[in-house]
Amino acid sequence: MSPLERVQLLESRLGLSFSRMETALEALTHKTYVNETRDKELKDNQRLEFLGDSVVNLAVSHRLMARCPGLPEGDLTKMRARVVNEDGLARVARTIPLGDLLLLGRGELMSGGREKNSVLADALEAVFGAVFLTSGLDAAVALVDRYFADLLDEVSNGQGRLDYKTLLQELAHERLKLQPRYRVVSESGPEHSKVFEVELMLGETAFARASGRSKKEAEQSAAQATLEKLREDAACPTSPPPGTPRHDTPA
Repeated sequence: MSPLERVQLLESRLGLSFSRMETALEALTHKTYVNETRDKELKDNQRLEFLGDSVVNLAVSHRLMARCPGLPEGDLTKMRARVVNEDGLARVARTIPLGDLLLLGRGELMSGGREKNSVLADALEAVFGAVFLTSGLDAAVALVDRYFADLLDEVSNGQGRLDYKTLLQELAHERLKLQPRYRVVSESGPEHSKVFEVELMLGETAFARASGRSKKEAEQSAAQATLEKLREDAACPTSPPPGTPRHDTPA
């Protein structure tokens, strides 16, 4: 496949045109390919990757703020990190798909470079850098809307709410070295309209109870209540963290 054909296929898949073919080709060029060619004018995609990293983070941040109004910065940052990471970027690259368009060195090609998460993630960011340079930020945000929608949905509940269970798991591990545990303590109502009550444990402490129309909904509510309590405790530390053994102070 010629370089021109690669760019044309990329344009077709993305549904846009690059005003500078050389910029698009640069986004598809891995450093191993440049190292093996004698063309001194050829550039690898590392600089575009650097730019594209910021473009993707900005576009995803914009969309997360719109989906989740009122959420604090720390929660939004954690949500973005679960979207913009090597696995997530490689997943998006495969949906385009991008791997077959890349220019790779022989060694990288033979070692399965077209399917490596690291190669695909870097190339995707480079493509976003190229889109930004040739078509502007609006075009890049439109691509995020198109290709990152599933990932954005997965870090929320489909209604712009946060995945509180995941956030609590991260916070509890980071601050307390504990794993949240959930157990159903009661079920009520008819079979077609049950209400579940769930208890959340941190260490040996029963920390919150919540109810919901499903176990998942109740667990999310319990996790949200626990997060709020942990944040209050962090702001006004008057007692030891939950699950921490208590020791009497000698008289």
